[in-house]
Amino acid sequence: MSSSAMVTANQLIIMAELKLFRTWSSCFCLRVVWALDLKGIQYDTIFEDLSNKSSLLLQYNPVYKKVPVLVHNGKPLLESLVILEYIDEIWKQTPLLPEDPSERATARFWAKFGDDKVLPSIWNAFIKQGKDQEEAIVTAQENLGCVERQLTGKKFFNGETIGLVDLAFGWLANLLSVFEEVCGVTLIDHEKFPLLLEWIQNFADAPIIKESWPPRDKLITRYQAFHEVYTSKEAPK
Repeated sequence: MSSSAMVTANQLIIMAELKLFRTWSSCFCLRVVWALDLKGIQYDTIFEDLSNKSSLLLQYNPVYKKVPVLVHNGKPLLESLVILEYIDEIWKQTPLLPEDPSERATARFWAKFGDDKVLPSIWNAFIKQGKDQEEAIVTAQENLGCVERQLTGKKFFNGETIGLVDLAFGWLANLLSVFEEVCGVTLIDHEKFPLLLEWIQNFADAPIIKESWPPRDKLITRYQAFHEVYTSKEAPK
């Protein structure tokens, strides 16, 4: 075989079949969609109905039985943040993480902070009522304040380009306004969170991000239903 025709083992890995199991609305699945699209990677999409999960999804994710699942060369990758790091490690173009080890560790910390602290606190503000909701809003805004400070002097969390932390917080640019509209509260305003609001606009305006948003009217309907279920449980009997 001539040198021009030779294919390295790493190239074979990269060229292998790639499938993404997702739903139309999941913000965790969107992270993977954005990462693949930012890097210009071709893949097949399998949309799942989580009320009637496919045998393939259960085969590839028998523990959690949820999406996203990225299947690369027959091997399943689970959990959105883990998948993002895998994608960045395999496909080097348009890096999602910084080169410096300490900066990479910091990026991982803030991505995890978003999932462990910010998202649950905003969800609590969405589903609670009365005094419980007021307390939840305070906690959510405290967490958002920590995130706001990470944007000082930056267009994106990654600097001038979208990176892993931006993808991890991408749901803020989409779902936050849906939550606010459905439950009638404002969590982020220009006075308290000017940098975060500017980031939301910058992120949402990026062409590859903009192309992937789920229909807003469908999200409103979906989360109205969630809100009604949770608030009915909270209502005094």
